[in-house]
Amino acid sequence: QVQLVESGGGLVQPGGSLRLSCAASGSILSVYAMGWYRQAPGEKRELVADIISSGSTIYADSVKGRFTISRGNAKSTVYLQMNSLKTGGTAVYYCHGRLVVAGKSSSDDYWGQGTQVTVSS
Repeated sequence: QVQLVESGGGLVQPGGSLRLSCAASGSILSVYAMGWYRQAPGEKRELVADIISSGSTIYADSVKGRFTISRGNAKSTVYLQMNSLKTGGTAVYYCHGRLVVAGKSSSDDYWGQGTQVTVSS
């Protein structure tokens, strides 16, 4: 069984910062990519940032220059440093992993339970 557990959400004022963390655990054989998505009320889930096995990163245009994704040495831990947060950043943030796990021959998508980020004065 694979689990992705997020932490670090909360309430922050506009212009403030938060750091999200996500750790994947279980019988993980390979990490193809890990990243963050978010879903605001009434909206579709959207990609925020992703980091693939080579270390290359992808960012949504709306967060470029303000958010930074990074990972731990084991590649199964991922962080999202969010600076200069805007009210539009209020959403549930989900950790995502594209992983190969024991007993499977190909990768699958795994999700965390989500952590609430509220940007408000």
